[in-house]
Amino acid sequence: MSDAHLTARQLDEGTPPVDLTDKPIELSNRAPDEATDRAAVRGRRRRVVVVLLSVLALAGIAAFGTWGWRITQQKDARITTPDTVAGLTRDDSERASSTADYLRSGLAADIQLDSSFGAVYQDPADARRSVLIFGGTTLLWQPERDLDSLFALMSDETGAVTGLRGVSAGKLGGVMRCGITSGDGGDFAVCGWADHGSVVMAMFPFRPVDESAALLREIRAAVQTRD
Repeated sequence: MSDAHLTARQLDEGTPPVDLTDKPIELSNRAPDEATDRAAVRGRRRRVVVVLLSVLALAGIAAFGTWGWRITQQKDARITTPDTVAGLTRDDSERASSTADYLRSGLAADIQLDSSFGAVYQDPADARRSVLIFGGTTLLWQPERDLDSLFALMSDETGAVTGLRGVSAGKLGGVMRCGITSGDGGDFAVCGWADHGSVVMAMFPFRPVDESAALLREIRAAVQTRD
């Protein structure tokens, strides 16, 4: 007898059909409450990730804004060489002018500048403690890198600059470093500053580093202005 006849006979005899909806079909072995809890955990994790990404994005925007504001503040720098500055008097002799111009030209060849300068300032109390300063102005995206380039130029011209360390740049900001190099009269301090609008180097015969750094900050405050 065929299966079709058996099915018909069972129905005729009143056998109740199988109810397939008595028990729902489960596709997971987990209990319903457990699945709900895990979904909630996943939802919380997604929210935490979104919050963290938002915080990081805001931090990046804030950092970029600070960097952009600093560039805007520093980019339009001007440097002058007055007759006197910080108790020093500008030396306009041919020898001093030739020396300053030599270093100014070397700087301009290494770093593209909008304007460059060089000057020698004499200390009235001691002619051996004259200050030679040179540098220039332009828009600098990475002042620290350009200051490093200037110290490398100094090493090529006068010998290695050793003991290089960061010092306070003062109210005008940017970065300032000092080190020691050797000359005909012995060791002397070399200090330089750079910001987003200028890069300058100065040599300080017969002066220690700390005194030279303080003197350069004083000179800078007198010779550098911004539009």
